[in-house]
Amino acid sequence: MFLKPLLTSTAFAVLLALSPLVPAGEAIPVGADPVLQARMMKLATVLRCLVCQNQTIADSHADLAQDLRRQIIELMQQGKTDDQVMDYMVQRYGDFVLYRPPVKSTTALLWFGPAALVLLGGFAFYRSARHRNRAGAEEDQPLTPEQQQRADALLLDEEGSV
Repeated sequence: MFLKPLLTSTAFAVLLALSPLVPAGEAIPVGADPVLQARMMKLATVLRCLVCQNQTIADSHADLAQDLRRQIIELMQQGKTDDQVMDYMVQRYGDFVLYRPPVKSTTALLWFGPAALVLLGGFAFYRSARHRNRAGAEEDQPLTPEQQQRADALLLDEEGSV
């Protein structure tokens, strides 16, 4: 489930590193088409850098992020719409490439896992506190006459042996 995007992105990174056709670090011509550049940056802010993983490809300086930005521009130059470019990226790299993946069965743990952990921790804390209060309440009860006599006998034995 989670390995497919990782393997795909790793394989893509290796292919890019070995490919002599795509020189990493080549600058994207900024002034060529400002409208295309703006569309690319809009899409780049919602796509995750597969290397950095905590940055969008718009923010990342990784070679792969530069290549993905270049690939977005190439797709746009081919006449693809923003939705078609996003679909292409998701189809190629999986939902992991989306900075905010959709809520569905394969991403449910990602979306609801943290809340479930907080609720589970709160429940465990509640149970522990309740158990501690019950144990404390049992200790505060007065001794029965038999318990009091036994305690007095034990105390007298200690005083006599010391």
